[in-house]
Amino acid sequence: MKGDGATTLEAVGSFDGGATWLAYPDEVMARASHVLFDPGDGADEGAESATDDLWLVDPVDTDDLDEWLAERGTVAGVVILLDRHKRDAARIAARHDVPVHVPEQFADVREELSAPTTLLGDELGDTGYRPVPVVNRSFWHEVALYRERDGTLIVPEAVGTAEYFCVGGERLGVHPALRLFPPRSALGNLDPERVLVGHGAPVLEDGTAALREALAASRRGAPRLYAQSLRSALPF
Repeated sequence: MKGDGATTLEAVGSFDGGATWLAYPDEVMARASHVLFDPGDGADEGAESATDDLWLVDPVDTDDLDEWLAERGTVAGVVILLDRHKRDAARIAARHDVPVHVPEQFADVREELSAPTTLLGDELGDTGYRPVPVVNRSFWHEVALYRERDGTLIVPEAVGTAEYFCVGGERLGVHPALRLFPPRSALGNLDPERVLVGHGAPVLEDGTAALREALAASRRGAPRLYAQSLRSALPF
């Protein structure tokens, strides 16, 4: 499910305000990491050359990550959006001497990180990204980020594009464990242009339609998805 050993940074999608990379492009889990550009004062949004501040979301480290980031700006901070997504956040944050931002919903995760931490407040720095609670259960704490001005939504786990999330031609699918009870109240009223996910390549066009379809078809597609997952697990 998870890759290990040598890494290969593969950019799998970009837009005016960020990019997504995979550290292990061939792994089943397709763990996706994101860098968000935060244009400085006077810079045109989307002008990558004018971007100084970078924010990393649920990052998985790669051998050439720092060089790749240096072409885009300077790391200002790292954020974890799911209690299980500690990944390499602490190691990367310590290397760049920046804190890891953790939502209040799972603040106790800070004790498990070997890097300076701070609580994520009402906004991620001055980026315009605001937290949206998605799941808050004893075994699952998840927060999305949404920037309304450019319609960018980042959902770490509840929806994804990896093969085991999607069935029947879906561009975006609800996590198998949430299929019967999808987070419609949390995500259904958002109107994203694009959806960045924690597993798989981002949906960069018609994000609202993809999200609406994923939530609407979640229960209906559950049996087919579960059957698909079972077949892929069989040793023949």
